[in-house]
Amino acid sequence: MKKQVALIAFLFAGYFVSAQAWSEKVQLGVKGGVNFSSVTGDGFESPDSRTSFYAGLLLEAPLSENLSIQPEVFYSGQGFDLSDDPNQGNSEFQVGYIQVPILLKAYLFDGFNIQAGPQFGFKVNEEIDFDPSNNGGDIDSDVVRDFDLGLTAGLEYKFAEKFFVQGRYTYGFSQLIEDTDVHNSVISAGVGYMF
Repeated sequence: MKKQVALIAFLFAGYFVSAQAWSEKVQLGVKGGVNFSSVTGDGFESPDSRTSFYAGLLLEAPLSENLSIQPEVFYSGQGFDLSDDPNQGNSEFQVGYIQVPILLKAYLFDGFNIQAGPQFGFKVNEEIDFDPSNNGGDIDSDVVRDFDLGLTAGLEYKFAEKFFVQGRYTYGFSQLIEDTDVHNSVISAGVGYMF
């Protein structure tokens, strides 16, 4: 899996170099925000969502006046709550991914755009945490598949071509656990800055 992540990073860097030569309007950016993640599937009672974070890099390259392509690479904390009963204590199933979406962005007016595209997720950690508010209580787990193919879509508003706010929904098409119909489901909201 480390080779896959290195390959994605290499392709991202290669695209950045070629895009710089291709257009002066290419922008590199940083972003971060909050995830509300859970899982869903047929015959599976959806648990409460886990609140976590995401942070990473992106590159926006215009294809035309109102259309851009935007590859990204970022860490995404996902999973779900196992229990938030005050009598039992809080516990979470935590899964961390390196996410690599490739989005098509359509600007509708000013800085407002809609975006959608495939997202490739590479699992980097997985654990059950019986005490998420403190260090400790972690039990390593390895039931989630290493790769998750998803589709992400969202809305964004960019102020003066620099600062932006965005919201997205991502659905994982891959089976999260082998021979089950359980899939990732993530709502995210965040901010970013383009250089």
